Amino acid sequence: MHIDPLEKKWAAIALGIAGLFVTVILASALFHGIHAPSHVETIDSASLHLNAEFAEDKIGVEEGANGNITIRIVAGRYGFYPQDIVLPTETPLTFRLVSQDVIHGVHIPMTNMSTMIVPGYVAEVKTVLHHPGAYPLLCNEYCGMGHAHMWNNIKVISKAQWDALKHPQGDASHE
Repeated sequence: MHIDPLEKKWAAIALGIAGLFVTVILASALFHGIHAPSHVETIDSASLHLNAEFAEDKIGVEEGANGNITIRIVAGRYGFYPQDIVLPTETPLTFRLVSQDVIHGVHIPMTNMSTMIVPGYVAEVKTVLHHPGAYPLLCNEYCGMGHAHMWNNIKVISKAQWDALKHPQGDASHE
């Protein structure tokens, strides 16, 4: 079987381009910290309000003893709860998200924070936000008629502002 040399060159170019694309995707995932989910954690979506971790008084921002911060968010009925979240810069953040009803997505533009929230499962994303400012938290999976109105506010403040917020001047525990 004879293959024309010109066909061999074009086949090599096509394979080279495909190899380049795969290399760029893998390098981008490696350098931007994009990882496939490593564990599956299930939850009963019908009884979230009774769950110890996602009860109404437990959702929101929680600072651990080691300085890491866990943010628990419930998605459902065209909203993310709690509505307004304040976070510090340059701090390891762990977002733990659940859905009450249907598949939702969550995305913070200009960050690596993006995942699907599937009913019955806990979605977990770890990130660090480097720049202070206002960030929208958007639903990026069509979830029904009110999808366009499903968003949340995240305010990122400096570490100094965060410390001042957590330990006001008159607080005796700060001394």
